[in-house]
Amino acid sequence: MAIGWLTVLSHVPWTEVINNAPKVAEGAKKLWKSVSGKSAETPAPRGASQVPASAEALSPVAMEARIRELEGVVGELHTQMVASSELMKQLAEQNTQLVQRIEANRVRTLWLAALSVAGLVVAVVALSNQA
Repeated sequence: MAIGWLTVLSHVPWTEVINNAPKVAEGAKKLWKSVSGKSAETPAPRGASQVPASAEALSPVAMEARIRELEGVVGELHTQMVASSELMKQLAEQNTQLVQRIEANRVRTLWLAALSVAGLVVAVVALSNQA
């Protein structure tokens, strides 16, 4: 069983994986900083945590300010969503490459097994003809 894993791991395009690893790590760091850093470092927008009892309690100017703050928050969330989508795209591409390599190795292994069985049959026939 260990030999099978070693064979699979030896056919992985490690140069591509290693070359893409810094990009993926950098994307993950940016995503982590944008998601975790915002909640820890910056307080919530001034009016975002204070929900009034009714909309009538806010003046039109206060409502306009609150809408602008919420639009800013939505913009930041959109940026984070785009960053996480790009990271997921890169990970999916790497996963696709690895799956293609594993499938190629599976096909090669089946061919080698078939050739080994054919060689064994030829060897048995040759030994039986000599005896």
